[in-house]
Amino acid sequence: MTIDFNCNNDYILEDERVLLRPLEEDDYELLLPFALQEPDLWTYSLVSPAGEAGMQSYILQALRARAECREYPFVVYDKKTEQYAGSTRFYDIQPQHKTLQLGYTWYGKAFQRTGLNRHCKYLMLSFAFEDIGMERVEFRADHNNAKSIAAMKAIGCTVEGVLRSNLPMYDGTRRNSIVLSILKEEWFSRVKKELMVKMY
Repeated sequence: MTIDFNCNNDYILEDERVLLRPLEEDDYELLLPFALQEPDLWTYSLVSPAGEAGMQSYILQALRARAECREYPFVVYDKKTEQYAGSTRFYDIQPQHKTLQLGYTWYGKAFQRTGLNRHCKYLMLSFAFEDIGMERVEFRADHNNAKSIAAMKAIGCTVEGVLRSNLPMYDGTRRNSIVLSILKEEWFSRVKKELMVKMY
């Protein structure tokens, strides 16, 4: 049984490793150290939260998008280290078409390659397909971002193609975006089981 997705609701997703809760304005203080100390986290990002002003703008834009029900941003808490690790979100939410995109995902360097991302993606994909009845979850990344593309393939995404020069970067250049996806039937027939094996 699925529920109607409502951006006004506070959805909390968690397992024994990670907790995802809705991003709040006060999370600025928790995420600011990444913006000051690890600005290269957003080399391939469309929006860069680097610096004090960058992080403040990033959070406010995300909260405005949630208020308009275009996006639903989360802050990521790593239970293993008892530290906040980064952020991720649903975006381009289209309930009428039963599709959304999953992205704007970033973690501090200390949390990369620790298995944290797989737990986050498992929780988000479970919520998308099993709780709110999505038929398709799409992922996009800069075509040059090999690390991000490898991570998406590792969780079971299928590559669909490349959109050429489709979006402007914050530095004024334009990027080619690779498009990947997971379909509902793939989640239940294959991806969910394979991802669980990789998690544990």
